[in-house]
Amino acid sequence: MIEGLSHVTFIVSDLDKMEEMLTKVLDANKIYDSGEKTFSLSKERFFDIGGVWVATMEGDPLSAKTYNHVAFKMAPDEYDNRLQRIKALGLEVREGRSRVEGEGRSIYFYDYDNHMFELHSGTLEERLRRYAEA
Repeated sequence: MIEGLSHVTFIVSDLDKMEEMLTKVLDANKIYDSGEKTFSLSKERFFDIGGVWVATMEGDPLSAKTYNHVAFKMAPDEYDNRLQRIKALGLEVREGRSRVEGEGRSIYFYDYDNHMFELHSGTLEERLRRYAEA
């Protein structure tokens, strides 16, 4: 039986830059750093982001940007502050898709290695309810 999400791993070219992005934009708490040791494929760091284990491993960046992404939940009143944090790091913000009123707000942005992240203020229940009304 699947119990839930275990962790998410991102392969990144610069562990320090990714750590800065995770801590400054997503309020990540670093819980592990392998240093020069390689217990897995390469040097790695683990973070806790809102109760989600996020791992970063050193390696080659993605060759292209896509819409594949991971979304983290934010409170509706955090939108402007989070957007400011993203822009302060010089990260690329992608214009969001068109939305119907009531499904929440999102900020889409890319890290330094072409991974897309989303900060979203809605819930699944709100989205389904809104879609059912349309």
